[in-house]
Amino acid sequence: MAEAHQAVGFHLSLTSDGAEVDLSAPMLKEICLSGLRSWKRRLSRFWNDILTGVYPASPLSWLFLFGAIQLAWFLQLDPSLGLMDKIKELLPDWGGQHHALRGALAAALFASCLWGALIFTLHVALRLLLSYHGWLLEPYGTMSSPTKTWLALVRIFSGRHPMLFSYQHSLPRQPVPSVQETVRKYLESVRPVLSDEDFNWTAVLAHEFLKLQASLLQWYLQLKSWWASNYVSDWWEEFVYLRSRNSLMVNSNYYLMAARAGNAVHALLLYRHRLSRQEILPTLLMEMRPLCSAQYEKIFNTTRVPGVQKDHIRHLCDSRHVAVFHRGRFFRVGTHSRNGLLSPRALEQQFQRILDDPSPACPHEEHLAALTTAPRGTWAQLRRWVKTQAEDALETVEGAAFFVSLDSEPAGLTKEDPAASLDAYAHALLAGQGHDRWFDKSFTLIVFSNGKLGLSVEHSWADCPISGHMWEFTLATECFQLGYSADGHCKGHPDPTLPQPQRLYWDLPDKIHPCISLALRGAKTLSGNIDCHVFPFSHFGKSFIKRCHLSPDSFIQMALQLAHFRDRGQFCLTYESAMTRLFLEGRTETVRSCTKEACNFVRAMEDDEKTDAQCLALFRLAVDKHQGLLKAAMSGQGVDRHLFSLYIVSRFLHLQSPFLAQVHSEQWQLATSQIPVQQMHLFDIHNYPDYVCSGGGFGPADDHGYGISYIFMGDDMITFHISSKKSSSKTDSHRLGRHIEDGLLDVASLFQAGQDLRCRRRGVVEKDSGRKCGALSSQT
Repeated sequence: MAEAHQAVGFHLSLTSDGAEVDLSAPMLKEICLSGLRSWKRRLSRFWNDILTGVYPASPLSWLFLFGAIQLAWFLQLDPSLGLMDKIKELLPDWGGQHHALRGALAAALFASCLWGALIFTLHVALRLLLSYHGWLLEPYGTMSSPTKTWLALVRIFSGRHPMLFSYQHSLPRQPVPSVQETVRKYLESVRPVLSDEDFNWTAVLAHEFLKLQASLLQWYLQLKSWWASNYVSDWWEEFVYLRSRNSLMVNSNYYLMAARAGNAVHALLLYRHRLSRQEILPTLLMEMRPLCSAQYEKIFNTTRVPGVQKDHIRHLCDSRHVAVFHRGRFFRVGTHSRNGLLSPRALEQQFQRILDDPSPACPHEEHLAALTTAPRGTWAQLRRWVKTQAEDALETVEGAAFFVSLDSEPAGLTKEDPAASLDAYAHALLAGQGHDRWFDKSFTLIVFSNGKLGLSVEHSWADCPISGHMWEFTLATECFQLGYSADGHCKGHPDPTLPQPQRLYWDLPDKIHPCISLALRGAKTLSGNIDCHVFPFSHFGKSFIKRCHLSPDSFIQMALQLAHFRDRGQFCLTYESAMTRLFLEGRTETVRSCTKEACNFVRAMEDDEKTDAQCLALFRLAVDKHQGLLKAAMSGQGVDRHLFSLYIVSRFLHLQSPFLAQVHSEQWQLATSQIPVQQMHLFDIHNYPDYVCSGGGFGPADDHGYGISYIFMGDDMITFHISSKKSSSKTDSHRLGRHIEDGLLDVASLFQAGQDLRCRRRGVVEKDSGRKCGALSSQT
């Protein structure tokens, strides 16, 4: 999502605390610290799993094994082959009356050893199985016999009822790719967007890098990969997110859309409860390969605390309140009573009390949250001031389970002007008014006055699929489990014994007012410069694309290349986010979608002399190339995270690499991301359209570029979210949206040859309606 902006904007300020002559000392220290952080996280998870009884396995399995051994012993069978007798000999002799106790203790010790050995064997076998990625390389929509066998074995070794973190101890580590292969792929990726002179110069720099520096930098990465859980993820979090000094608003947040409020807070807290008990099922890629669940740990009770040079993520084990903002005032709302989690009706009652509270905002309070949009170093210094003057209020906000903003204005889709209302809805979620979101919190639940709602999510702690999974659960729980009474209230009864929501007071001096005003002015400038455009594409969806035996994501990516070329008249580096959660603590990798094959296809589409058959052949080549890049990225063989890590090592070692410096000065004028629908079985878009998440978006990665996200809603609709900057004379989100719609129809028409009702590739447009003529046939 928003990571493309951060990835191209990070700057390093590394210092060495070792002797200058020993340039490797800081690097070895950093690797050591990285490994220690990894082991600390693993020990914490291990202890939590012990406490919850899910690791190394369920205690019931041990009891079953112990009972079976005792039964065999009672039947005068010795499953230990004499080992229990040897164990009894080693135990103290307590006399004849304790003979049975010694036998039971020996059986328990043998059962524990056998239990541990079996579990260890299962984990090792499962890790070996999960290291297999051959299934990724198979043609789209097919499954070979070896893959079917592999899948059956994975299911056998996974157990009957795996929990959220059941696979964490068996996931393989992300491999470090070959540096020669990474450089080769990089040169291949930039060839379509560079002139011959620039490409030749880049190739020279790459050759010098491989000859002089690559082997040393690669050695350090290999060393880190052996010691730490993941060779790149902790650096990605630190240098791309936490060391960025830019405003979080637009730059490091994204939004998710939905409709209706009511039970949302209660549903979110139910999700947190299930998360703490590991009752959420682990995510399976293509319903067969488990993904890393580490990012789920920081959804709730998490705040990004600003620092002068580097932020840090503060996560609490638990929090029994949410922080609420309404009309410039802050409140603390407890989420639990002595009987447990408050009912939806009780939470509604508390929110209504806040809405009915007529008290005005205190001086400096109304726009205080604008400080969280300031540059991070500035906010870090001001936060110390705020903490000194109003420590309790700040702790309440930062220690909340999450932040809730009760907006006084309506938002969402309207029948009178659906296009403009969706655009305004997206803009309100992404930026708000600049002072009504606490952007440091892991996420803010935004509830508008007409009941519409959405999320604004800070990006550093996790990626979009994690918050998306939580959001889908929230909407499904509200729709199918909680519901509303006939009068529109949450079901249940109010609780008059609940105390009033606690008003937070910020005793701040007048001299902080200029700082707040300056931060608010900067936030409004940033917000006013963002152009958001959301449009649903309903001519066809993923079902049509699958009938063409193509990957829906690759289909969209090629259509985006065509649309962008028509919009700008040139090709550019394209950033598509792909997940690497096949590996322990994996996050994302970049798919460079603007390939030579994609460019050949686009040029053919714009060439009147090319036939549909020629364009279709080039399109399939482009799609196959994109699928290969996507699979390579997912299997840890991408380009950008490896080059990023090599660059970090070079900076630690104070080595100047013109090649790596050039790589990380590139601008991504087209940043794209697909929002996955992970629980589509929960929804019927036709019967419950108001409960389906319509995706979300993020800001552009470049001042003259676009940010595009898309989501497949059901089988027959795709929703696009486009952003750009109004200050750029080269971009227009609405114009690109029209090119995307035309491009999709033109690409689809390649599969309609011979049909009477079809949209020609050249695009016949009705001037009055502005829509494509004809209809798409289901024949491919």
